[in-house]
Amino acid sequence: MKKIPFPGTTPYPREIRIWSPEGAPRAIILISHGMAEHIDRYHHLGMHLAARGYQVAGYNHLGHGANAPIKGWFAEHDGWGQTVEDLHQVMTWLAQQTPGIPRVLLGHSMGSFLSREFILRYPDSLDALVLCGTGWHPKALCLSGLIPAKLLCGLGREKKESKFLDTLAFSSNNKPFQEKNGLVYDWLSRDGAQVQKYADSPLCGFVFTAGGFRDLFHGLLALTDLDRLSRIPKGMPIRMLSGSMDPVGGMGKGVKTVYKQYQDAGIEDVTMQLYDGARHELFNEINKTEVMDELADWLDQLVASRERSI
Repeated sequence: MKKIPFPGTTPYPREIRIWSPEGAPRAIILISHGMAEHIDRYHHLGMHLAARGYQVAGYNHLGHGANAPIKGWFAEHDGWGQTVEDLHQVMTWLAQQTPGIPRVLLGHSMGSFLSREFILRYPDSLDALVLCGTGWHPKALCLSGLIPAKLLCGLGREKKESKFLDTLAFSSNNKPFQEKNGLVYDWLSRDGAQVQKYADSPLCGFVFTAGGFRDLFHGLLALTDLDRLSRIPKGMPIRMLSGSMDPVGGMGKGVKTVYKQYQDAGIEDVTMQLYDGARHELFNEINKTEVMDELADWLDQLVASRERSI
């Protein structure tokens, strides 16, 4: 894995991580990580996919990672949009470095919501989309978070962490899980060691600012406009991965909702895999090797199909 300066506009120094295969890459995989974590947690995934012949890249979203001036805060204006634009800048740059091969965006959790927005704004910039740990948030639910977030921002709390909004958004996630270690993050994985590593890291689990929550809820609200799904090319391959016990995906119900929305929009190649018993972070689950192998198999089929059509 190598690190290079962020290949685009950035308000503070950031780096992009690149995991390269030994030979010519078969496709580009850009990872869009989740909320309150960082890209180095995907090192094992990058290595796994690179070993299968793929060029894998990722970076820390705005407000994430050691260099972020304010954790959990995106930008002064349209933070969600700027975070989506970062993905576009990096994917464009990656495609220029290795032209002519498939471009795949892989988003986890918050990164999946950013990825779902990306495909609506830049449908011609991707050849496939992978959504891991995604879910469905109805309009009323989005507004129940957005309205208080805007009020707190109006009171000058935009760049201050909001424990109130954090509780509103996440307090119910751990209720189905009562592990003996008593961590509030047991909903992330059945692997206690991974949960402990997350809890111990200063770069994970931080509380978002009121402004960060405002931008997040605004982004989720935009995804409730299902008429926008008509922008997605009908032949776009979309792969959805989730744990059957992932509270973000409504224990599978929300994932199935999004899956059906894509089907109803006429997307011809959308597939879904729910892993029995798995929780939110599939790439840190006890069956993570199975998940990564099956993802690589799907990518192999994608590349082979593309090669046959040329």
